[in-house]
Amino acid sequence: MTARTLTCQVTAVEDLTPDVFRVRLEGRPEAMAHDPGQYLELALDDDTWVPFSIASAHGGDGTLELHIQHWPERENSERLRNLVVVARHLTLRMPGGDCVLDSTSRRPLLLIAAGTGFAQMKAIVEASLHESPERPIDLWWAARERRDLYLEGLAREWAESHENVRFHVVTEVAPETPVAGERVQGHRGRIDQALAEGLDDISGHDVYLSGSPGMVYACVDVLASLGLTASRVFSDVFAYAPRQPLVPTAGVLRREGGR
Repeated sequence: MTARTLTCQVTAVEDLTPDVFRVRLEGRPEAMAHDPGQYLELALDDDTWVPFSIASAHGGDGTLELHIQHWPERENSERLRNLVVVARHLTLRMPGGDCVLDSTSRRPLLLIAAGTGFAQMKAIVEASLHESPERPIDLWWAARERRDLYLEGLAREWAESHENVRFHVVTEVAPETPVAGERVQGHRGRIDQALAEGLDDISGHDVYLSGSPGMVYACVDVLASLGLTASRVFSDVFAYAPRQPLVPTAGVLRREGGR
């Protein structure tokens, strides 16, 4: 889709945790169209545009949602929070990004997110469940503490309602209560470590990752040792923080493992 600049209405702002809030926007349906996994840019002023993953699949009704991490110590974050709360309308540029759900594929989905990277995965899950209800989905969501998984209940609902969906909770700090549930599993440690311990052969999967470059490439390196197909892994990180090669070969992994 060609990117366009538009004005939309702020219809709701909701605190999901003390650090993350959800914004619901509404505009002309044709102007708000996007593919699952794409992002938009929000104008703070004429020269400052801030990107956010669109956290909802396109439903044709002109609405979408964003999940925004608030960092009080960062000037742009404070400006953004104030703008969203006060403004009735926002200026957007959308859609952007090539990390989108391949709706023609029927390969199992392996979705890996850290923090508010869940927003991008939420749109992909919604679209996949609508378009291919039987397509297997494994969602791994990582955060420092369990309380940071700001929509854990929604991810649990997917797993409990769909036999083809499994939800993996990954936290660095042990949760106060054990993680349990229908097709829900808990893991302790960094996300790349959890993947190494919890997965086997993933050569038949389509893989989508959302997080910092360090997190994404650490996961890619683990997955490469588990049969990751280079042409079937997708992340916005590959566009704004590329490395060569994006997916290491078996030979490179063996050499690095021998250091």
